Amino acid sequence: RLRLATQIRSNLFGVVYVLDEPSAGLHPADGEALIQSLAQLKAAGNSLFVVEHDLDMMRRADWLVDVGPEAGERGGHVLYSGPPEGLREVAESTTARYLFADAASVRRTPRVPTAWLELRGVTRNNLNGLDAAFPLGVLTAVTGVSGSGKSSLVSQALVELVQDHFGEDAPEQEDESDDGEPQVIARTGGHIHAGIEHIKRLVRVDQKPIGRTPRSDLATYTRLFDHVRKLCAATPAAPKKKFDAGRFSFNVAKGRCETCEGEGFVSVELLFMPSVYAPCPTCHGARYNADTLAITWHDKTIADVLGMTVEEAVDVFADESAVARPLTLLRNIGLGYLRLGQPATELSGGEAQRIKLATELQRAQRGDALYVLDEPTTGLHPSDVDKLMAQLNGLVDAGNTVIVVEHEMRVVADADWVIDVGPAGGEGGGGIVAAGTPQMV
Repeated sequence: RLRLATQIRSNLFGVVYVLDEPSAGLHPADGEALIQSLAQLKAAGNSLFVVEHDLDMMRRADWLVDVGPEAGERGGHVLYSGPPEGLREVAESTTARYLFADAASVRRTPRVPTAWLELRGVTRNNLNGLDAAFPLGVLTAVTGVSGSGKSSLVSQALVELVQDHFGEDAPEQEDESDDGEPQVIARTGGHIHAGIEHIKRLVRVDQKPIGRTPRSDLATYTRLFDHVRKLCAATPAAPKKKFDAGRFSFNVAKGRCETCEGEGFVSVELLFMPSVYAPCPTCHGARYNADTLAITWHDKTIADVLGMTVEEAVDVFADESAVARPLTLLRNIGLGYLRLGQPATELSGGEAQRIKLATELQRAQRGDALYVLDEPTTGLHPSDVDKLMAQLNGLVDAGNTVIVVEHEMRVVADADWVIDVGPAGGEGGGGIVAAGTPQMV
């Protein structure tokens, strides 16, 4: 938005501006200001191309291009290109179902809290001696304009105070920020007054990457690859060659391609420019040597498995519960289009967060866990938001507590309890404006 403001001041015209999800992470009130800024640029004689999931932004557009019909290999087609109203006639468009849906949807009766987690005297950023109460056993949405103090209250203060109670260390801070500046790590003031005895475990599901190199991928992070390697090692041909499960790991020297050391890519150093990754000239991205690729499970090599999408793999491994369970969860949360061997470096923050959530959902649900998510719907299409909400509601139904910091009003309206922080951003925020069921707020 800072960059956008400088462009408006520049008084340029005849410029094409390309914006990728500018409304991501914005409260609807801030989104309104953004739309007005874009209108100013358009009025000055410029063209605006916006990639967007926000339905209000779509309705204000002069022209819509809808891509689909689904994600990954099932997408990639332009379904419609024209004025927004014309999308109503496109039956295969998922977007149309949400863009033209009746606003008056049936709201469910909010669940009743089983207990309350009370914080007293919370001091962090713009929060000064704040008292807050979070209901347990329900889904709570924490709302407020950008900079109001939502993340300070939930992702920092609440998480740190609960971690302190359990004797857990705070998540490791990066030594330096993106711009190389050392970070000052502030601690939260305040204490937990009541209710902590009802929580057995804290789970924070954030949007940080699941790995920083192509060696880390979807299959290894979710641990389903461990079971796939055991299946390969149990084939009749593997014991004859004395191949164990380790042979099918691309992190172990014996079975992997020696040229790329199991990465499938080689790093090409470019003088004066960042390094780039190119497919390995020996294995052509397969990651393994020829001997390892000679072993097949149901006519699939280990490289074939890594090349499958989650959707394909669900069918292939239907009879192997240890592999089918995590795959089914990934599909149900809207990630059926990802390949099992997709490098972590290619995943968006929203995809990484949903992979973490699916990994967590694999665990046996004993209840009494506190799940904290900061803007989990960022970058998600409304249809993916519905899939995410189904999983979060499933966690609550299993006896857990879910707290989300959220700007997506469809999610807020479907929560059991809403805590609105504000009223403004920065020094004008830091207070609780309203707390109650969505109808009360």
